[in-house]
Amino acid sequence: MTRRKNKKFAEKHGPHAKPDRLIQDEILKHAKNNELPCAVVFEIAKDLGIAADLVGMTADLINFRLIKCQLGLFGYYPKKKMIPPHTQVDPDLKNAISEALINEKLPCKSAWEIASRFNLRKMAVGGACEALKVKIKPCQIGAF
Repeated sequence: MTRRKNKKFAEKHGPHAKPDRLIQDEILKHAKNNELPCAVVFEIAKDLGIAADLVGMTADLINFRLIKCQLGLFGYYPKKKMIPPHTQVDPDLKNAISEALINEKLPCKSAWEIASRFNLRKMAVGGACEALKVKIKPCQIGAF
């Protein structure tokens, strides 16, 4: 699988969106090869006292690739996803996922909350959603 290097992430925010200078400076301190891991987005957001989606948007506006989703859904090379395969899902976990669905999708934030509630790794919830054919959306950092 080849990576698309010419993708323009800024386009999804419209022609008038501009990167925040403070956020951009923090991204530049932490990013490598124009890539920014999901976990680092949350670290920057916490350090600056802002919402993670603002960091994600700024990364898009400076055309940095968001990588290594903590749910395992995107940003892993050479594979796109890094989700552990699940053949069965615990009934309690399945119920928690089903109860948290909005328009048949599980918000990323809800997936994190479920992982915390069940004392699971976030990728385990991502894997359960894959097994259940549940799409996770929206992403907290704006990747999808």
